[in-house]
Amino acid sequence: MTAPIPIDARTLAEVALLAALPPAVLDEVAGLARARSLARGMRIFDQGERAGRAHALLSGCVRITQAGSDGEEILVRLIGPGEIFGCVPVLTDGLYPADATAMADSLEVSWDPADLLALMQRHSQVAIAMVGIVGKRLGEAQERLRELATQSAERRVARTLLRLLDQAGRRTVDGIRIEFPLRRKDIADIAGTTLHTASRLVAGWGRQGLLVTRHGHIIIRSPDKLRAIAEEVLD
Repeated sequence: MTAPIPIDARTLAEVALLAALPPAVLDEVAGLARARSLARGMRIFDQGERAGRAHALLSGCVRITQAGSDGEEILVRLIGPGEIFGCVPVLTDGLYPADATAMADSLEVSWDPADLLALMQRHSQVAIAMVGIVGKRLGEAQERLRELATQSAERRVARTLLRLLDQAGRRTVDGIRIEFPLRRKDIADIAGTTLHTASRLVAGWGRQGLLVTRHGHIIIRSPDKLRAIAEEVLD
């Protein structure tokens, strides 16, 4: 049997859901949590499965995907450190609405859904934070739908890269690196365009020096120019 991974309550303060909690409450939350290492490629849960745990990521990255009735899989969201995932079933029908797969070696903590609900009832900060996170993601989904209906593919791809930059950007000597390992299909799925179009745009921006791709990661060299494309503020 694998030995349990100890949880330092202080690391839970880096999880957005728990960031406002005082140390004593973080100790309580840590006592209810279970930590687990996730190997790259590991399936964490499946779409339609009964939700056995509610999750938060401490390190690494997780891909959230959904499959339609035709079996076609699309990327819904990328999860980075400090973000929760697989928590919506706690508030809805108890079923995971998507698949979750580790994109790299990662570390997660998770809670029994009943324990998380009890925490929300005992500590209003947790409930308020949960509502804020769910509301923000709903707003992002609505914004993506609006962009799909009103904006060109070029603007949508630029906006996708800028959102990923805000979510998981790390400054390097070459620019700002998006820490998620990205496939062109991932960008196409999020932007709501074809793989061909996303590949063509990213390759073109690479030739212009706006970005560079290295070892599966995109480094944005000119965020301002990319933002100008996203906003159609062009010379």
